[in-house]
Order: sequence, then structure tokens, then C-alpha cells
Amino acid sequence: MPTYRELIQSSQIERFDAQVLLLHIVQKNRAWLITHDTDIASDEHTAMFESLAARRRAGEPIAYILGVREFYGRDFTVTPAVLIPRPDTELIVELALARAPHAARVIDLGTGSGCIPITLKLERPDLSVAALDISLDALAVATHNAAALQADIHFMQSDWLNAVVGEEFDLIVSNPPYIEVNDSHLSQGDLRFEPSGALTDGGNGLLHLSCIISQAKHHLVAGAWLLLEHGWDQGAACREILQTAGYTEVQTWRDLGDNDRVSGGVWRGA
Repeated sequence: MPTYRELIQSSQIERFDAQVLLLHIVQKNRAWLITHDTDIASDEHTAMFESLAARRRAGEPIAYILGVREFYGRDFTVTPAVLIPRPDTELIVELALARAPHAARVIDLGTGSGCIPITLKLERPDLSVAALDISLDALAVATHNAAALQADIHFMQSDWLNAVVGEEFDLIVSNPPYIEVNDSHLSQGDLRFEPSGALTDGGNGLLHLSCIISQAKHHLVAGAWLLLEHGWDQGAACREILQTAGYTEVQTWRDLGDNDRVSGGVWRGA
């Protein structure tokens, strides 16, 4: 029978990924593996590891294999019904936390796993947070995460803001589908396994962003922010759309990779 070290070495996947999968199976931390990597793996552990390693060799994302991904220091359940939370999205959370007034009404559009609104609520319990998604499967994942993390979020099925006609908010945030439909990245890496409807708008990548910018004006109180995550090359286009729509203080913020990642503006009222 192989040792844990031999399992990792023979897995034909990246060493870090192999270690993550193995530690998930044995329910131990990395320090344990350092001192036990020459232990003989049980038949059960060997079979489980080989099954998960095969899925990873086929390209399936680690997050979907494990069913969990860390975001802002918390574990979120993820399934193929939702995008995998990424560190870049933490930027929109930080910007929202800094701009939400006390006891503000906040809404997240296209919530997916719920990582944005749940994090906002847990970091700022004073906020009243709602979240929308057109996908019932995504809403089921988000609702599960909110319950598991004890975050009081009001979830609704909606095509963007159509379900909240007549309601106003102190802050609107969104990480909508923004990848251009012919972008080669859609057929590469983890994106091959993520829901296409949450990645691309089926057009030039600006369709949903433009729609949200247009709709949000009717749902923001005077002086409220709209914050949008977008692609690394869409900052200038988003700023132009925001300015044309009448938003002020329009700007773009860069992520940890020094790429344009979030743009936003203030709605001063009609």
C-alpha cells in the first residue's frame, strides 16, 4: 500500500492541489501531513484520493470537488450552480463597507453563492441586506450559506431589479456576468466548469453592466453609491456608461493584481 507522500507524488496533479485533496480526505491540517507523510494510507483513503485526483486531472476546479471556497476569511459552500468566489471580489466588499451609511439598505444583484451580501451583513450587522438572482439553484446555495453563517439576508428571484419595483436603497452592488462571449478564457481552466450564464452576457460583456447602471438610478436614494465589478479591460467603458447615465464621482478601483476591477458612481437624483 502507498504512503501519503507516494499518493501525492503519483497523482499527476499539482502538488499543492494534491495536498489539499488529501488533507480534505483525512480531515487534518498541513502540519499533520509534514509529520505523517510516510504513514501508510488506508485502502479507503487511497480510493477516495484517487477518485478526487482523477476529477482534478479532468480539470474540475478544486472548489467544486471540495464543495467549499474561502472568501473574506469564511468558508462558503459552492456548487456548479454558482461562480467560485475569488479574492478579487473582496475589493467590492471593502468599497461597499466603506461607503454604506449606518443602518443602510443594501442590495446585491446576481448574488450567486451569496458571498458578497453575507460578508457585508456579517461585517456590518447594522446593514439591512437583500440579494437577488435569476437562478433558483444559485439562490438555494446562497440561502444555505446565509443559514450556515447566520447572516440575515432577504433573498429574492429577480432579473436584475425587476422584483423590487418602487423600492430604494442606500447602496447597490453587483458582480454581474461581464465576459465577452467570444473570449477564449471561457474554454480554459476553471471557467469551463462554471455556469456560463454567470460568466458571460452572451454579447460584448457590457450588456448587463449597462442594464444595471440604467435600472439602478430608479432604486438609489440621492447620494447613494452604485458599485460594479467588471473585467480588467472594462474600466474605461464602465466609467463612460456611468457618466453618460448621470452618475457623479465616477471612478475605478484596482485589484491586488493592479487591474481595473470595480467601477462606481454616486446617484444625486433626477
